[in-house]
Amino acid sequence: MRATLNTLRAMLFLAAALVFSASWAGVKNQNATPAYAEEQTMLQIEADSVVPDPGMTSPASGRVHMDRHYLGQYGSKEGNVIVQRGGNTWRHLRNGPLATIAGFILLAVPLAIFVFYRTIGPANQVAEAGRKMQRFNRWERQVHWATAFSFIALGLTGIIIMYGKKIMLPWMGHDLFSWVAIISKYLHNFVGPLFILCSILMFFTFLKRNFYNRADWQWVKQGGGIVSHKHVPAGFFNAGEKTWFWGGVALLGLIMSVTGLVLDFAVGQTRYVMQVANVLHVGAAALYMAAAMGHAYIGTMGTPGAYEAMRYGTVDENWAKAHHQLWYEQMKTGVPPGMDKDGKMVPGQGGRPQPGPAH
Repeated sequence: MRATLNTLRAMLFLAAALVFSASWAGVKNQNATPAYAEEQTMLQIEADSVVPDPGMTSPASGRVHMDRHYLGQYGSKEGNVIVQRGGNTWRHLRNGPLATIAGFILLAVPLAIFVFYRTIGPANQVAEAGRKMQRFNRWERQVHWATAFSFIALGLTGIIIMYGKKIMLPWMGHDLFSWVAIISKYLHNFVGPLFILCSILMFFTFLKRNFYNRADWQWVKQGGGIVSHKHVPAGFFNAGEKTWFWGGVALLGLIMSVTGLVLDFAVGQTRYVMQVANVLHVGAAALYMAAAMGHAYIGTMGTPGAYEAMRYGTVDENWAKAHHQLWYEQMKTGVPPGMDKDGKMVPGQGGRPQPGPAH
């Protein structure tokens, strides 16, 4: 519980820092390294000039100057800017290391999942008892799928925005790709707030079941039985699902949401703020997509029977007992084995659950 509260405090602090991003506007970053030849040429011309006026890097010049902080034509104090130095730096970062690392993640993760599936394989199939247990109600399923589908739309359009010029433009041609890019941009901008709303609803819908307890540590120590194919006892959600909830849905979702709003509604923002927001947005999105791929695999092919829970809301009793034994026992007796009514391990009673056999 303490670890969960500390996580919540850290997330609230991060949200406050991002929401009050206007405070970043005072950061000039005048020492940003020039990135393009034309800027170097302009600086060289200025250095060779005999005119004693303030140089282009000085806002006091009253004419064209260069600075990472200024927004250019969009602000009354920035109307004289031709070269925004940080824009060159950001462009090299976005189109260079950031695009490369994000692209590697998005290609490596599905490949790793495929290799894992072919070598280790999915969880063993559980013989059905023929009796069903309610796992998710209609509201929970609707919130989950609304969040999932909105993120899929954002992921696909985001990839087009990020990599379309390199991947699609050469074979589509400028006319067709321009329409694809425009549609992707507007779809991304309009679906973004919907995803934020869905994420908030999902956070509060599933929050109560995602607090860590001592039983989760037993699951972690045994790697969830993913490799050994043992069914490690778990509550309604196991430690892996809880980590996806806090690290993916909550933390990465928060970063994507706040930075997405900064980029979507850029009123009063400087380009420096937007550049930082863009880097955080792309990085969080790449990690979220990678984690979502793993979540989707485990929830479908990786764990036979798991998809039916979110699709229809029910699971077979034997499936529940094998994959979520503590929850199954709680549904049958009211209290999980070795735990009290609050979900805490009871010391000294020998009730610690043991891994079940592979089926």
